[in-house]
Amino acid sequence: MPTLATTVDGLKLPNPFVIGSGPPGTNLNVITKAFQEGWGAVIAKTVSLDASKVVNVTPRYAKLLAGSGEVIGWENIELISDRPFRLWEDEFKKCKDQYPDRILIASIMEEYRKDAWVEIVERCQNAGVDAFELNFSCPHGLPERKMGAAMGQDPDILEEVCGWVMAAAKKPVWAKMTPNITHIEDPTRAALRGGATGISAINTIRSVVGINLDTLRPEPSVEGYTTPGGYSSRAVKPIALRMVMECAQLIRKEFPGRSLSAIGGVESGNDAAEFILLGGDTVQVCTGVMKFGYEHVKPMCEQLLAFMEKHKFATIADFKGKSLEYFTTHADLVKRQTERKAAQKAAAESKMVKSDAEWSGSDFVKQSNALAR
Repeated sequence: MPTLATTVDGLKLPNPFVIGSGPPGTNLNVITKAFQEGWGAVIAKTVSLDASKVVNVTPRYAKLLAGSGEVIGWENIELISDRPFRLWEDEFKKCKDQYPDRILIASIMEEYRKDAWVEIVERCQNAGVDAFELNFSCPHGLPERKMGAAMGQDPDILEEVCGWVMAAAKKPVWAKMTPNITHIEDPTRAALRGGATGISAINTIRSVVGINLDTLRPEPSVEGYTTPGGYSSRAVKPIALRMVMECAQLIRKEFPGRSLSAIGGVESGNDAAEFILLGGDTVQVCTGVMKFGYEHVKPMCEQLLAFMEKHKFATIADFKGKSLEYFTTHADLVKRQTERKAAQKAAAESKMVKSDAEWSGSDFVKQSNALAR
């Protein structure tokens, strides 16, 4: 019987399904709900030292529907937590008192100031969190403060900040990558060079979900106006798979042993299996929780176990990265196909009659056909 239990960077998880940073981890009430339902770990909503500058608007979400009415895309313009950091410190402590054996990860974001990053790391550690995720990837809000993707798109700054954090952190640190960049390998390499224990990829994709053709206003409309937001849900999965693959290949080649938490449109156990096959140690779900609820972790676990049973994988490690070897260049694809066709031609020609002595009564028709064009 396979097991979903896994250990990543010393963190013992009952399964690889992790609540991704966002609304599903926005306070102690929902975090404890996630643990009650059986999630492997929870990454709380991103916190900063000064929440007074965080002001959310409504509406803040927009959905893209398929013809059946199914939600396939989800845009949000929600900011990081607007709750005072002192409340978070208290709730982190209470959460760990209630669930000492479960994994609670603090998502943190700060301005480009060493003292701020060091302070938030030290205070979160004192509150008892098990690990950190550095939000270098939020695509909207606070760019004027060089926060989120504005920082994650600059590998030099990203590497420097990771160095500050690692000097203060006594817990594992994952750097969360932005997809809003030409080559995700560049910030990934910088974060790992800076000492990050692992990588999370990807965050949402900067987007405009659509225009209301009656009002001519973009959505979500706030007083008739909007701003580009972060795109998630099923529609981003193919992009996320590609970027996770690229991160995994880089880690395998240049930073063996570092971890990778995969994110992007996961709604089923089979989705999770795909990301693990491409190198993910864990799989994060955020929008999926908003669509289906916290209890959705149960069918996802069942489906992932069924996949493992089908292929006789006993543990997550048995199939992690197993599909990476099947990626290559287009030139190599051409070479492989040319060689295969040449081999087929040679095999066919080897069966052709080359002299009258080779004709056979039992294979006469086949031999005749082989010589025909």
